[in-house]
Amino acid sequence: MGSDSLVTRFANRLDQVAERTGRAAAWLALALVLVTFSVVVLRYLFAFGSIALQEAALYLHASLFLLGAAYTLKADAHVRVDIFYRHLAARGRAVVDLLGALLLLLPVCGFLLWISWDYVASAWALHEGSRETGGLPYVYLLKTLIPLAAGLLILQGISQALHSLATLLPAAGEAD
Repeated sequence: MGSDSLVTRFANRLDQVAERTGRAAAWLALALVLVTFSVVVLRYLFAFGSIALQEAALYLHASLFLLGAAYTLKADAHVRVDIFYRHLAARGRAVVDLLGALLLLLPVCGFLLWISWDYVASAWALHEGSRETGGLPYVYLLKTLIPLAAGLLILQGISQALHSLATLLPAAGEAD
């Protein structure tokens, strides 16, 4: 499968989803720093605390993590025990990546998507908000990011599997 094969082009399209989501999510890091800075300044300089601001920092942190996970996988910046992996040839790494995607990543993300569905639906039905007085009323939106993150990871896992297949399968006409 050459670099311009249909499989590779489809995998590259899936990569673009993670790339765009990750770049958008990166702005959440700036917002998180600004909100956290505000919480500290308000608390220690003005002796003023805000539950809503503290929850905003929590929401931003969770959002950054959940929306950035697929990008992290795409960028190969995720945690991996690579005692052997780094010493493998490209085809060996492709086998590990393919098996990891098919046997670990996709089933776990599929389970997460399935198990979070009712949890998120209940939150939406109640328009669940903070339990704290003065907290943010958007817990249901935050919980929505759980299945969204699972879906994004599934797309990136499919892309990873396709890239691995493209590495493992010879291009048409090269089998001779």
